[in-house]
Amino acid sequence: MIFLLPSQSSPPFFYIFLLVLLTVTALSAAATTQSKCKFEAIFNFGDSNSDTGGFWAVFPAQHGPNGMTFFKKPTGRATDGRLILDFLANSVGLPFISPYMKAIGSDFKHGANFATLASTVLLPNTSLFVTGISPFSLAIQLNQMKEFKLRVDEFYSSSSSFSKGWSQLPPPDIFGKALYTFYIGQNDFTSNLKAIGIEGVNQYLPQVVSQIIDTIKEVYKLGGETFLVMNMAPVGCYPALLVQLPHKSSDIDQYGCFISYNKAVTDYNAMLKKELERARSVLPKASLVYFDTHSILLQLFRHPNSYGLKYSTKACCGHGGGPYNFDPTIFCGNSKKMNDKILTATACSDPYNYVSWDGIHATEAANKLVTLAILNGSYSDPPFSFQNLCDLQPLD
Repeated sequence: MIFLLPSQSSPPFFYIFLLVLLTVTALSAAATTQSKCKFEAIFNFGDSNSDTGGFWAVFPAQHGPNGMTFFKKPTGRATDGRLILDFLANSVGLPFISPYMKAIGSDFKHGANFATLASTVLLPNTSLFVTGISPFSLAIQLNQMKEFKLRVDEFYSSSSSFSKGWSQLPPPDIFGKALYTFYIGQNDFTSNLKAIGIEGVNQYLPQVVSQIIDTIKEVYKLGGETFLVMNMAPVGCYPALLVQLPHKSSDIDQYGCFISYNKAVTDYNAMLKKELERARSVLPKASLVYFDTHSILLQLFRHPNSYGLKYSTKACCGHGGGPYNFDPTIFCGNSKKMNDKILTATACSDPYNYVSWDGIHATEAANKLVTLAILNGSYSDPPFSFQNLCDLQPLD
């Protein structure tokens, strides 16, 4: 079953109908209690949108209310609950994917997550990037992947069968049976908007795309065959950018989002899609899937009510109230003293009604809706339905 992206003129009930169909499709695909799937592991490359605890394993400091919805405690995820990667893994019958950087409690038998908060595609040690960027760029994450494979191969080539029984590593043939996901590039775009503007950012975005393609080619050499590449979200709808970036009222569309910044993101996404098409000709055995994260999230921001949500460009966790509830000096969960008063950026009591968790990252509710679209395959190019490859488990 294929669902087409509705137009702006579609009546509200169309969106509700779309949501119901997506949900029913995912649920009905759970044919057995024991999932069988072509993919026995997931290896993920990304930033905070898919970081399951890598950054905070290295720099332990995260606190609530992150994690409040599902885990009931902070788990290194920059949201109230689960990420797209979490939902995707569970839907194909895999456990949560452990962060590569987390030494205690990790299980890598079903893959590894190399993503870290604030990661960029391009190396951060250039004058282009401002402070606050993670040292774990995509190039570093690729090196970690190579090291991981090397350790797996070495482990299984050793003579100790006893130690293999205790291994938290996958079998050496896992790399050809895995799904490789990419959700990165947003920080390359947003971190420099204040400093050099859209025109400046646009000049190096081709380098960002090129680096993603080159990384895919390197992973292909390691045995990777199936790649799911998520494009950039409509950051022009993010409460954080709407508060922090100078703009004219004429640059705000009828939905309250930036016109210019979302246009720049659209151009970047078109470039990424085109280069993936070119890469298919030189990677004949690979399945390169471009997923349009941008379109589904844009619909959530524009028509939250039609998807069972209430608030689009207003953050759940923040300070200041108002239309955005975002204060760049008091980030989600943090406090500061002002005029002898302690001000804290607290979370709303109903994150399931919001698209935005903290002004930058999506809520669990939004992540779940995006995952349903991924599983359905109608927002993918070429169309790619997980239902044909896996006995999908329901998303609770």
